Amino acid sequence: MSVARTIERKLTEQLHPQSVDVLDQSHQHAGHASAPPGGESHFHVEIVAEAFNNLNRVARQRLVYQILNDELAGPVHALSLNTVTPAEAMTKPYSNGGHNRK
Repeated sequence: MSVARTIERKLTEQLHPQSVDVLDQSHQHAGHASAPPGGESHFHVEIVAEAFNNLNRVARQRLVYQILNDELAGPVHALSLNTVTPAEAMTKPYSNGGHNRK
């Protein structure tokens, strides 16, 4: 199973999100010392989940890092996150890693 798919599966199982998008951005780091051949080391995750209610941004990120502990200790070199509640997703646009959402 790909690293991206593993990230998506773990977050889905633990947080039951309304949506989760995992973007592999490893190609943007090809040739860097920290980028292994074959990629799957740099990711951006956007997740909308009720589980983030009443958590500040740092607590949300810590929750995701805890769920992805094994991946962060292994193949994942960089992980950027956009964590929002369903209410926040409805009231303000959120990023998708620098890519225009269509």
